[in-house]
Amino acid sequence: METAAAARTAPAVIVAIDGPSGTGKSSTSKAVAAQLGLSYLDTGAQYRAITWWMVSNGIDITDPSAIADAADKSEIVSGTDPSGPTITVDGTDVAGPIRTEEVTSKVSAVSAVPEVRTRITELQRSIAAGAEVGIVVEGRDIGTTVLPDADLKVFLTASPEARAARRSGELKGADVAATRESLIQRDAADSGRKTSPLAKAGDAVEVDTTDLTLQQVIECVVTLVEEKRAAK
Repeated sequence: METAAAARTAPAVIVAIDGPSGTGKSSTSKAVAAQLGLSYLDTGAQYRAITWWMVSNGIDITDPSAIADAADKSEIVSGTDPSGPTITVDGTDVAGPIRTEEVTSKVSAVSAVPEVRTRITELQRSIAAGAEVGIVVEGRDIGTTVLPDADLKVFLTASPEARAARRSGELKGADVAATRESLIQRDAADSGRKTSPLAKAGDAVEVDTTDLTLQQVIECVVTLVEEKRAAK
């Protein structure tokens, strides 16, 4: 494991971690960033934040043109410290509110609108460009669309059963079968959208986390990042 001082002198590296919900993306990304002294960005939280703003402001989520018209109206700020990532909308801390079922059920519809994706993608690129020590960016279209020139691209996968079990555990006793169905529907929506669908980049390293512990996944990705840094 690197020291913070070693991380500061190492070459800056941009790491894209993509994959569907329940693969361990957030936990892995935060831990890898913390261990290697990198910044961290949860892009899904940004889409949740803009969805929360639209719901809070009475935007018709079933009307793509209404969503498009409102795409630029909120100020979203993401803190990139992996030990305590923050997100605010117009100065309000929304880290809790964006995780509600109401937001979760609407985020695919909002994030499918091209104007929303354009706005959030620009925000993500500017954050990555400003990360002096490097950054781990997690999401669903990072390696393919947001940061196609990332130094390392990782695509996490897991069986629907494993993902549902993890997610229902996170949701404190949610019905595993219902959670599995919800995840499959979300995957279909995100993989099938016309703009920046959920997809594995051709040059991404695929890591199947079904039978791995979180610590094993973290160690795997840390090794990949360290190899990439050594080659720079």
